[in-house]
Amino acid sequence: MIIYLHGFRSSPASEKARLLARHMASRGMADRFWCEQLPVSPRQAIEMVEDVLARSPKTPTLVGSSLGGYYATYLAEKHDLRAILINPAVVPHETLARFVGPQTNVYTGETFEFTREHIAELDQLNVPQLSRPERFWLLVETGDEVLDYRQAVQKYAGARQTVIEGGDHSFRHFPDFLDAIVEFAEGTMPAQS
Repeated sequence: MIIYLHGFRSSPASEKARLLARHMASRGMADRFWCEQLPVSPRQAIEMVEDVLARSPKTPTLVGSSLGGYYATYLAEKHDLRAILINPAVVPHETLARFVGPQTNVYTGETFEFTREHIAELDQLNVPQLSRPERFWLLVETGDEVLDYRQAVQKYAGARQTVIEGGDHSFRHFPDFLDAIVEFAEGTMPAQS
């Protein structure tokens, strides 16, 4: 099972979420994909995903993009799960501080209030150091205009890493990795390549 965690101001309607859902459906695995709209509150988002984890019949793999990568890191550490991180946020309690105030979801158009309390909740989810980096696969593009990919490369030292020159925060090469993501989730991909 794959649990896909979208980023800040994003939704299950994002291109990556839709591509992965379609890809898994084409492989007869539609029932093994979960992606829902995460609450704005990081605490509530984690509670929501932990409820899904508790009900999952098989051990899932987390796939997180941007802020979803930060959530995936926290959850993978807490529950000893594998995680694929796509241009992940490393210190969102710092980088998102400038977004405190009214925000709009890029895909739904829904407006919401991002607060200082949300920043404090993010800070509480910080994982200073990975206990087992081999559970993680980092996918970054150096052209990410939102986050500094070098922070992620440093944070996930010892993890499987795929660093692609160019690109942007959306991770343009995502379609090229659909099969590999499913293989990693299924445990059929070698630990390093």
